[in-house]
Amino acid sequence: MKYTIHVETKQGNKSIMSEVLVKNLDNQEHSWTALDGSTRTAVKLRTVFVGRGTYLPGWKWSDHEGKKTGKTSQAHIGYIVSGRMIVKGVDGKEVAIGPGDAFEVTPDHDAWVVGNEPCVALDFGNLT
Repeated sequence: MKYTIHVETKQGNKSIMSEVLVKNLDNQEHSWTALDGSTRTAVKLRTVFVGRGTYLPGWKWSDHEGKKTGKTSQAHIGYIVSGRMIVKGVDGKEVAIGPGDAFEVTPDHDAWVVGNEPCVALDFGNLT
């Protein structure tokens, strides 16, 4: 479901019109399934996208996404809701991320789920 809310407010003698665009990730505007069954859904707003991935234990970007798309990983910003993941940078350094961690990664990284719990992560990016 997509809806736009128009709000008119007064600021002194000026009338200010603002618009709020709302989309729900559960409506699967853009969704896909990785080779291992992990899922991802995203919505595009006016200038940014917001995505949510549920990555299953054993999921690895290079094995389950990179092989499917034939692309290298892109830079992005994210937030871990639950579960744990290791991110390996182009320099070979591995960093563990988990619930409550916000992160920013550079292109050409790899990442994989650790443990027996799925990793749920949000990610954000510009559409420009």
